[in-house]
Amino acid sequence: MNKTLLFLCLPMLMFAQKQKLAGTVMNTENEKLSAVNIGLYNSGNELIKELKTDGKGGFVLEGLSEQNIKLVVKREGYLLFEKSLNLENSEPLQIVLKKESQEIEEVVMTKRKPLVKRKVDRLEFNVENSNISSLNAWEILKNTPNVTINNNVLSVKGSTGILVTINDKKVMLSGDELKNLLENTQGDEIKSIEVITNPPAKYEASGSAVLNIVMKKNKVEGYRGVVSSKYIQTQYAKGVFGLSQYYKKDKLSVMGSYYKGMGTYYREGTDVVSYLENQTRWVSTMNRKDKNTNQNTLNFNVEYELDSVTNLSLNYSGYFSPKSYGTYNVPTLIYNNQNIVESNYTTINDHRTRTINNSVSFQVDRKLNKKSSLSWINYFTGNNADKYQNVITYLNFAGKPPKEDNFLTQNKADVQLYSTQADYQWKNDQVELESGAKYSFVKTNSKLDFSDNENGILAYRPDKSSNFDYKEHNFALYSSLSYNIGKWSFKGGLRAEMTDLEGVVSEPYELNKNNYWKLFPTFYAQYTTENKQEFGFSYGKRISRPSYSWLNPAKSYYNLFSYYQGDPKLKATITHNLNLTYSWKEWNLDLYYRKEIYPSMEISFQEPSTNSLVYYFTNIEKGEAFGMSLYKNFQLKPWWNIILSENLEHNENYFKGVDGLLYKNKVWNWVSNISTSLTLDKRNDWKMELGHRYYSPGIQGTFRISETWSAYFAMNRKFFNKKLEAALVFNDIFKSTGQKVSTKYANQDNYFLDYSDTQGVTLSLKFNFGNQSVKNAKTIKKTDEQDRL
Repeated sequence: MNKTLLFLCLPMLMFAQKQKLAGTVMNTENEKLSAVNIGLYNSGNELIKELKTDGKGGFVLEGLSEQNIKLVVKREGYLLFEKSLNLENSEPLQIVLKKESQEIEEVVMTKRKPLVKRKVDRLEFNVENSNISSLNAWEILKNTPNVTINNNVLSVKGSTGILVTINDKKVMLSGDELKNLLENTQGDEIKSIEVITNPPAKYEASGSAVLNIVMKKNKVEGYRGVVSSKYIQTQYAKGVFGLSQYYKKDKLSVMGSYYKGMGTYYREGTDVVSYLENQTRWVSTMNRKDKNTNQNTLNFNVEYELDSVTNLSLNYSGYFSPKSYGTYNVPTLIYNNQNIVESNYTTINDHRTRTINNSVSFQVDRKLNKKSSLSWINYFTGNNADKYQNVITYLNFAGKPPKEDNFLTQNKADVQLYSTQADYQWKNDQVELESGAKYSFVKTNSKLDFSDNENGILAYRPDKSSNFDYKEHNFALYSSLSYNIGKWSFKGGLRAEMTDLEGVVSEPYELNKNNYWKLFPTFYAQYTTENKQEFGFSYGKRISRPSYSWLNPAKSYYNLFSYYQGDPKLKATITHNLNLTYSWKEWNLDLYYRKEIYPSMEISFQEPSTNSLVYYFTNIEKGEAFGMSLYKNFQLKPWWNIILSENLEHNENYFKGVDGLLYKNKVWNWVSNISTSLTLDKRNDWKMELGHRYYSPGIQGTFRISETWSAYFAMNRKFFNKKLEAALVFNDIFKSTGQKVSTKYANQDNYFLDYSDTQGVTLSLKFNFGNQSVKNAKTIKKTDEQDRL
């Protein structure tokens, strides 16, 4: 009887036995693919198992009670693979994925990455997938989500004090020097721009946000090169010529590029200062014209695989501008209370500037085992600037004889930064741990020599000259942990930084020393629904240390009645950032709040006793802002898309006026960027883009900044089997980017009108030579080190 029951139940027992399925996933080039999503569905199309392939493309599915199943294999950039299986007869599978493509009118177009990708701790803008890759890095930043450039000031979601990095390495330039470097960095060498509102603990805590420019890596075997030229015609002409070369063979990869820029730079301005005390209004017209015929940008990178687990890289970048020069003729009219000119003076400012910036880094990356790795990077950068000016003023004041005044200034600044950093990473499918330490040392010297003819003879004035030395040691420890569980992703970190600084001013002598520890926590959470909606939250605490030039108290004169001055006792700004994010089908929405404690910024004030207008960096009491940013790429047709980028913010700045009272400057600010791009041919070689940017009125400390807008048009086309590329760009089509920046409170009443020479046309040509297609890399035999991983 028992044998009969056993015989009857045997099929059921066999069916109930747990099944096992194994296999390997590779592409058509026989490369094994890791981290590929494997899904198993039952006959009711319900997901019963899910996992990812290992580092060798393999997978094993165990404990399966179903007999008839459907296997689904997904990998971004590849076609979906589906196969129905009977596990009773299953053998190890060998799955080959084909690259995803779609046929459009007999033209095959490979599917590209999303233009904007939301990660748990940053927003990634894929420049190489956009039509603006023919622009330079400065223009590309204007089109990057959440980034605003207004009056040549970079901001992210309204916050200034941005840390700019290239491949995660700090750029030791600011203001016009940073702008010139980015203008000479070609967009076709940029892979992506990462907008990091709350940088994780791995990044130094300096800066309210980080803009990381990720350069392309050479993936093409053999040799190739690019020759490029660019002609820019605004009111005056400019040009850029460049050569880039790439070589890759087995373990060695080398890249070198050189760009030379030249041209004339123009800026129109009018300063108006009203003095209530004597009922006069001073109006200065300053049209600044500077020539710079020798701007040089160099980049060199070499990478070598010492063995299969150790990689060495050496990087050099340099920017050389040996001479920028110009002569400004600035007439000033002084009106009385009847609006009649009663006095005047004319300033002749003859000046020249030299800038040299060098950066060298050496990095070692080593895999310790399958889950952990170690990297060590040493970094040096030096920035040297020399500014000379000879200022002659012809005075013609009512009731006084005409007079000529003359002064000379020479300001030399040298900044050197050394840093070393070690990072450890451990990672599996769910958990990632990062820890590291960094030490950096900065020393600067700024020397101002001042001479004037106050005694009738042009002579050196030690009481108006200054020597400023500054040293800063910074030591940091950090650790962060990422955890992925199901639809949730979490990341948290803590960074501790010790700062030891010393600033010494020679005339009058002043010593400023400070030593402090600060903790900077960060936290991120992201939830992804079944239909790929992403909800995120992040918090980060940041510090913005004053730029070294802001700490120099020496008076840098623009003319006889206006000068700039820094403050050696500037406090570091502490910023708290809160973000709520939502992303779905290329909709990206951010809700944010920002609180700044003692923000430092440039403001101006009038001195009625000397009729002077002073610009200086100082700490205001606090700043608060909250807002919403929206970014969406509408793919209306395979050949037509529209990009919408909007930011609405309420911003408040609290500052103490010259009268000692507390004032509040507040505004609702709206920044809009709308563009549309078209692919005009079947080969995807001819593209066009049209865009419009609008900035509503804004604030900065005591300043109120008027609205501005601009329109642009870009077209690029490839010829001769993509060997030759041409681009045509029209910027600021309607010459509408002029702004009014004003200060008005208590007895302060001044403003300036400013227009940078932005209206113009740009023609770019680029020729590719050598090997332009990827060859199959030779398989490198595993070494003993790799076998131990």
